[in-house]
Amino acid sequence: MFDSPAIQQQDGTRHADRTRSGARPMDMADLLVAYLDQIGVDCIFGIPGGAIEPLYDAIARHQRRGGNLSHVVARHEAGAAFMADGYARETGKIGVCVATSGPGATNMLTAVATSYTNDVPLLVITGQPTLASFGKHGLQESACTGMDVMSMFRPCTRYNSLISHPMQLEWKLITALQHALRAPRGPVHLSVPLDVFRAHSKNPAPAYDLTPLLRPSLLVDEGAVETLRTMLDASRKTVLLIGGACGDAVDAVMQFAACSNSAFVATPDGKGLISPQHPLFRGVFGFGGHAAAEDALNDPEVDLILAVGSSMGEWNTGGWNASLLNERLVHIDESEEHLARTPMARFHLRGNPRAIFARLLERSAAPATALPAVSSSAGSAPAAGQCETAAGTRPSMPGHEALPQLAPEGILADPEAYLSDEVPLKPQRLMRELGRLFPHGTRFLADAGNSVAWAAHYLEARDRRQGERRAGERLSGDHPRELEQRRSQGGWLRLTSHFAPMGWAIGAAVGTAAANPSTPVVCITGDGSMLMSGQELSVAVAEQLCVIYVVLNDRALGMVKHGQRLGGGEPIGYALPPTDFALLARSLGGRAYTIHSPADLAALDLKSICNHPGPTLLDVHIDPEAVPPMNSRLRVLKEGA
Repeated sequence: MFDSPAIQQQDGTRHADRTRSGARPMDMADLLVAYLDQIGVDCIFGIPGGAIEPLYDAIARHQRRGGNLSHVVARHEAGAAFMADGYARETGKIGVCVATSGPGATNMLTAVATSYTNDVPLLVITGQPTLASFGKHGLQESACTGMDVMSMFRPCTRYNSLISHPMQLEWKLITALQHALRAPRGPVHLSVPLDVFRAHSKNPAPAYDLTPLLRPSLLVDEGAVETLRTMLDASRKTVLLIGGACGDAVDAVMQFAACSNSAFVATPDGKGLISPQHPLFRGVFGFGGHAAAEDALNDPEVDLILAVGSSMGEWNTGGWNASLLNERLVHIDESEEHLARTPMARFHLRGNPRAIFARLLERSAAPATALPAVSSSAGSAPAAGQCETAAGTRPSMPGHEALPQLAPEGILADPEAYLSDEVPLKPQRLMRELGRLFPHGTRFLADAGNSVAWAAHYLEARDRRQGERRAGERLSGDHPRELEQRRSQGGWLRLTSHFAPMGWAIGAAVGTAAANPSTPVVCITGDGSMLMSGQELSVAVAEQLCVIYVVLNDRALGMVKHGQRLGGGEPIGYALPPTDFALLARSLGGRAYTIHSPADLAALDLKSICNHPGPTLLDVHIDPEAVPPMNSRLRVLKEGA
C-alpha cells in the first residue's frame, strides 16, 4: 500500500530516513505534530506504548528542534483525557490526549464520554498495530478485526475515523478539528496504525493553514434577533439563565442584564462565569441550587425567561423543573442538540450568544458603535439601573425598574452552618473559607458527588469579575478572535455535569495548571474520588504544578450515603475505611496538611502553598452528617422522570 519502514539503526534513525543532503524527511507523525504546533497546542497528555511510539518520537524530534510542544505523562489513560479536558477549558484551545492501542484506548472511554456530554473539544489520538497485522490476533489489536475501539468511540465523539493510508491524515485531521471546535463542540478520535505514523510525508511541512478553517462562526440570524427584540420590548419583566456555554459571551450578557435591570440566575456550570456578589444575581438554578433562583423564575411578574448557553439536561434544569421549562422560555444557543431539548419554549434562537447580545445592545435606546470593556471589578461595573454604551452610562431600558440586591447569606440553605465554628468542620464553612483564603484568579474545580453540590451552593470566590475579558476588547460579533488568541472560557468554578464521573477534577486540575502554571488551581474532591484516581497527584509532583487538592474526608461515598437516607433506600455500600490522605500525598511526593477545624484552615500559610512548585493536599475531616443540597436529584430518582 505504501513504503514500509526501513530497518532501525543504532542511533534511532532508519536507512530511508537520510536523503543525499543528510536531512531527515518528515514522517506522518512529524506532520501531525507540526499541525498541533500550528494551531497553538503547547501541551498534550497521554501514556506511551508500542503502537503510539512513533508519535512520541516525533514529539522528541520537535522538542530537539526547539519546538514548544510538551508532553505530560499521566498515570492512567482516563487521567490523560481528564487533563486534556482541563487544558481545553482553561485555554479555549483543543485538548489533546494520546494512548496506545487496545487497553490504552479503552481506558480513555469514560473520560472522552465526559467531554462529549459537556461539549469540551478534545483530539483523541490512539495507535493501532500495523495494517498488515490486522486480523492476525496481534498484541492489543483494536481495529474492526480485533477489539473494535472504533465502534466503542463512535457514540461519544463528534468524529471518529481510522486513518488507513498516509494520504488520509491531513484531510481527516482537518475534518476532525472542525467537528471538535464548531457547535456542538466535543471530542474527536483518530486511530492511526503504526506503519501509517512511520510513512514519509510527501510535503516537508504542513500544506494547509488551519487558522481560517477553524475560526469560529459568528453568523447571526438578524430576523430572529429582531423578533427577540420585539418580545423584549413587550415584556414586563425578564429573567436570564446563564449557562456553561456563555464563557465567550458573558460580558455581553451581563451588560444586557444591567441595561434591562433583569435579574439573572446561573446553572451550576455557569456559576463560575459570573460574580455571585452582582446585585442582580439570584442564585444557582439546578443541582445544588438555591431556592431564591427558583423564586426568581416563578415570579408572577416574569413573562420572559432567556436561557443562554445551557444544554438543558437534568443537571442544569433542576431535574427538568417546570419553573424553567414552560411557555415563557426563550432558548438561545449555538447547538441544535441543546435547542431540541426545549420543545415547549416560546422561541428558539440559534447562533453565537456573544454576537446575538452584541446586536441587542447595539440596537438599544442609546446609539452605540463599539462597546467598551466591562470593568473587571464589581465596584466599577454598571450598577443595576444603568448601562454602559459608547455614548456613556445611561438609564436602563424603559419600563424596567431597578431591583434590590440580595444579601449573600440570604440565598443559602443553611447560613448558620456557613458561619459555624463547630468541629468536625462543616462543609458549608469549608466552602466559605476556601473562597476567602485563595487569591484572585484561583481556578476551582469541583468533583462529582458531594463536592459539586457543596461548591455549587456555597462556594464564592474572591474573584469579583462581571466577565473575563481584555481591556479595550470589542463586543461586536463582526471581529472574531484569532484561534491562538482565545482565552479561558471556563470561569473561576469548573465542574462536570451530565456524565459526571468521580475523579474528573483530579485529572482536570492537572491539565488546568499545565495550561496556566502561574495561577493556583484548587481541586475539591471526595475521599471516594481520591481513592479512585488520586494517583494523578504524582503527575503534579513530576511537573511541579501548583495544584491544591482539598479532600472532603467523611469516610463515605457521601452522595450514596445521603441519597439512601433521604430517599428511603437501604444503607449499604457507602462506607469507606479510615484513610490518611495526607500521608498518601506525602508518599507520592506532595505536601499535605490535616484539617479538623476552621482554626486549622486559618493557620495555613496560603502564600507558601500558592507559590509551591508542586501539589499540596488538604485532608479535611468534615462533618459526616451534614446533608448536601441535592433535592433536585432525589426528586428525579423518586419520580423516575
